Amino acid sequence: MPKQVDYESRRRRIAEAVCLLADEHGPQGVSMRDVAARAQVSLGAVQRCFRNKEEMLLFAVDHVGERITERVRTRLTASPAQSAATALGHAADEIALLREEHRAEARIWLAFIAQAAVSESLADPLRTGYTALQDLLARLITEAADSGSTDERPTPPDPRREARTLLALADGLTTHVLIGHLTATEAEEVLHTHLTGLWERLGTTRPRKTA
Repeated sequence: MPKQVDYESRRRRIAEAVCLLADEHGPQGVSMRDVAARAQVSLGAVQRCFRNKEEMLLFAVDHVGERITERVRTRLTASPAQSAATALGHAADEIALLREEHRAEARIWLAFIAQAAVSESLADPLRTGYTALQDLLARLITEAADSGSTDERPTPPDPRREARTLLALADGLTTHVLIGHLTATEAEEVLHTHLTGLWERLGTTRPRKTA
């Protein structure tokens, strides 16, 4: 019988190879031939999965974004009894990519962002990914505000505005850690300080510092 090919698995394998090469040379330095060699498949196998380099890069961008989003979802569902404020802290921590084990992923993500500044085709999926993360943060902020104490609580902040701010802060901290302007510990402290202020504005009980 002819060998069955799991194309989705192969596409993910190729996307991982794209990410490794993008980390080393930037997205513009990635070629389909080099990807084939790194993924240990034939060039024809890559071409059967992707019609051209642009399609391959777009899939890789989605692959990284889905990986980050899935980690956020996993962190949120791991402790279903956690408060909305705690869940918000966990989500922000995952998005910021400050941990050492996520450093390569952070470099890849920012490399794609840099390339997207001059490539509309790459910018479009990145905008979609950021919108999804912003919506998630806004939902968690709304839930935290709804569950907060109502005793003399000021008018709660606008969830979408706060979500945009938090997402931009997380992204900026990723960059500052990568270039060595901040250590991961310093960046985590900045993030926690911002979250503490947000929790106070929401009128919620201050959760323990995220790990």
